[in-house]
Amino acid sequence: MLPPELPPLPALTRAEAELIDRYLEVVDLLGRINPALEGDTYRGLRAAQALVGRAAALRDALALMHRRGETEVHAATLARALRVLDGARRTARVGLPPR
Repeated sequence: MLPPELPPLPALTRAEAELIDRYLEVVDLLGRINPALEGDTYRGLRAAQALVGRAAALRDALALMHRRGETEVHAATLARALRVLDGARRTARVGLPPR
């Protein structure tokens, strides 16, 4: 049995797609660092080391958007893209888990 088909990604500019990809990379690393979740310190250390480069890539994606004249964030469209890319689950790892 095949998994259910995901809805298509909304139309994004190349810069918006880059922003979403870099943002989710940073979120994934922050989730691995989250001290409220089980894990070992080495995993958190490695994620923290990688975070520096991923944060710079996120900054560069936003700077590129700005240079190209994409000065507004279209939140509804980008939120749809994040939902398709499992952003809700991925960002949930950054917050505190339920008691």
